[in-house]
Amino acid sequence: MDGLAEGKDRNFVTALARGLDVLRSFRPGEVLLTNTDLSERTGLPKPTVSRLTHTLCQLGYLVQDRQSGAYRLGVGVLQLGMGVLAGMDICDRAAEVLRGLRTGANPYITAALGEVHRAEVIYVAVSRSRENVSLSMHVGSRLPLFRSAIGRAILVGMEAEEREAAIATGLRDLGASEAELRAQIDRAVEEYAARGYCTGYGDWRADVNGIAVPVLSLGGARLHGLNLGGPSFHVTQEELERVYAPLLIEAGRSLGMVP
Repeated sequence: MDGLAEGKDRNFVTALARGLDVLRSFRPGEVLLTNTDLSERTGLPKPTVSRLTHTLCQLGYLVQDRQSGAYRLGVGVLQLGMGVLAGMDICDRAAEVLRGLRTGANPYITAALGEVHRAEVIYVAVSRSRENVSLSMHVGSRLPLFRSAIGRAILVGMEAEEREAAIATGLRDLGASEAELRAQIDRAVEEYAARGYCTGYGDWRADVNGIAVPVLSLGGARLHGLNLGGPSFHVTQEELERVYAPLLIEAGRSLGMVP
């Protein structure tokens, strides 16, 4: 939770923030979490978590499993997510662009559009590899903001004020040093200036290569990252830079304004 906002902003609703922290505790692939799990992940006392889970169940954002007593995300969360996606006209326009990037000669390529949330990037549109690979990305998949190609591309597209906010969030959520986070931003800015895109070769996962560009919505209201990549043993750095980088840069331009 954003303790700074809670302490300084009189309009900050702590109970709401804590409820959202509970919902954010669920990770990809997880179905059920107990109050103890949620307490450990949020840092909140168990009685507080119990009140929050009860309220979220009443509102349809959590569902309690009758046998175990643990909780899973409810359809209310899906409804919120679909509302977000419905408001992103860029996702509709991106679908064809992503398919175009992915349907080249290499069937292991995955292309995706993502948006920042705290110290992560959340995929909002994906065109997946045509092959059955262990790394299966989908809408809702999370990547690190500071240690992935798409995250660095988003950092490049941010205004200075937004970058400072991202650093503050990274310090709280990641426990990283300020020097480390600033070094990642500097690297991204320099790389984008030199290449026209950002790279991630084994940074996020040792077996994944990727490149990405920032995309500003046509109205300038939203910032996204557009990336493509895949397993490093099938998607090489040389192929990404020689074949796919020019296609990616052009795709980013077609989707929005170049930062």
